[in-house]
Amino acid sequence: MNTSVKMILVLTIISTLSGGLLSYWDAYTSKKIDEYRQQEIQQAVKEVLPHTDEEKIRETGDFTFYVGYKNGDITGVAFVAEGGGFQDIISLMVGVTPDFSTFTGLTVLSQKETPGLGTKIAYDPSREGCETWFIDQFQGKKTGNLTYVKNQKANGDSEIEAITGATISSNAVITILNENVPTAKSAFESINQ
Repeated sequence: MNTSVKMILVLTIISTLSGGLLSYWDAYTSKKIDEYRQQEIQQAVKEVLPHTDEEKIRETGDFTFYVGYKNGDITGVAFVAEGGGFQDIISLMVGVTPDFSTFTGLTVLSQKETPGLGTKIAYDPSREGCETWFIDQFQGKKTGNLTYVKNQKANGDSEIEAITGATISSNAVITILNENVPTAKSAFESINQ
C-alpha cells in the first residue's frame, strides 16, 4: 500500500470516529439544552406576569402564548417577540394585559449586542441598585406607538428613555415591540373566538 492510500484510510477512520462522537454528544446535550431553555422561558413568564397563580399554554401558528390566571380570571398574556438588533436577533419575553393595551413586564431572553453598550438593554452594571432599569421602564406603558427620548427622562404612557450610546439597541427593542404586539393581539384573538 502506498503512502497516500494509507493517509486517506487513516483520515477517513479519524473523520468517521470524530463525526460519530460529535453526533452522539449532540444527541446527549440537546435534551439538556432544551430542558434549560424551557426552564428559562418559565422563569421569564413568571417575571413578566407577576400576579398569576397559574399559566396555561395556548398555541397558534406563529406564537406560543402563556396565559396567566389568578382565581380563574385571566390576568395577563406573555409571548416571545423577536427582531433584529444592532448585531443579531434580540429575543424578548413580553407580558401584556389581557386586552394587549398595557405592558405588565418585559425581559430579554437572548441578545448579542455590543458589550458594555447594547447589552445594557438587559443589564446595566453602571446603575447600581437598578441594573434592569431599561426593561423595567416598559412595565405599565401603553402598547402601540412606543417612542424613545435621548438624554432625558421619559414622559407619558408610551415614551421610553434610550440607553446613552446604544440608541440603535434601544430603538430595536421598541421596534420589536411595536411590530409584534399588534400581530400577537390578532393571533390571540383568533384562537379565542
